[in-house]
Amino acid sequence: MIWLDTLVQGILLGGLYALFAAGLSLVFGIMRLVNLAHGDLIVFAAYLVLTGVTLLGLSPLTAALVAAPVMFALGWLLQSLVLNRVLGRDILPPLLVTFGLSVALQNGLLEGFSADSRRIPAGALEGASLNLGVVTVGLMPLVTFAAAVLVILALSALFFRTALGRAFRATSDDAVTAGLMGIEPKRVFAMATGLAMVVVTIAALFLGMRANFDPSIGPARLVYAFEAVIIGGLGSLWGTLAGGIVIGLAQTIGATVNPEWQILAGHLAFLAVLLLKPRGLFPRAVD
Repeated sequence: MIWLDTLVQGILLGGLYALFAAGLSLVFGIMRLVNLAHGDLIVFAAYLVLTGVTLLGLSPLTAALVAAPVMFALGWLLQSLVLNRVLGRDILPPLLVTFGLSVALQNGLLEGFSADSRRIPAGALEGASLNLGVVTVGLMPLVTFAAAVLVILALSALFFRTALGRAFRATSDDAVTAGLMGIEPKRVFAMATGLAMVVVTIAALFLGMRANFDPSIGPARLVYAFEAVIIGGLGSLWGTLAGGIVIGLAQTIGATVNPEWQILAGHLAFLAVLLLKPRGLFPRAVD
């Protein structure tokens, strides 16, 4: 029974990691950009939601709905004014720029909110649970996993059933040819980053409601997101969910054996998948 509970908790934890990774996977799948500030942007969005809750008296969901367009605009401007200028065959300039953004965000949040850990109050949802007979699961992890599935469903539908999705896929395949067909790659890239920031806001909402956060935790969230993307296969959205589940399962199993092994077990699972399947479990350009 304890192992069944461990497996269920690991799968549900994987939903949170999939949310961390979905925005990163989206951006990489379209423009082959690894955003080293991704984790810090999640933390920034969490503080944005927290501000809406504490200063404006909004519910966490309403605060996230208010923060989402702000994050979309931030992503659009970041891509249009900064990242589009450094994209090219050389991957180093975007890495350096996003690394600098990561450092700036961490220090800005530290200055604005101090090093104290914070949490987004979730009310009754924090302690609520659902008895499934053989196992009892927390309502918050269940809602988090459902949100991850819905986000990936929405992104997949966007990719394959809309004109914007066709523009995403065309630009990802060949930006030059897409430009000749009337698609403006730079605008497409800006839209992709804006959408990624909306996903980041959703991830930030559940991060803040499930655990304490502070300005320094961004890089760790980036590591989990990056590992989930690599495990699933670069650019594969459903693979990203699978990658998050693999990390979540490894961490909960490791913690059951020895609490000190929780984080290490996730990293070892990442290395094992990388050794066995270097291109990930579901290697696809875009899912």
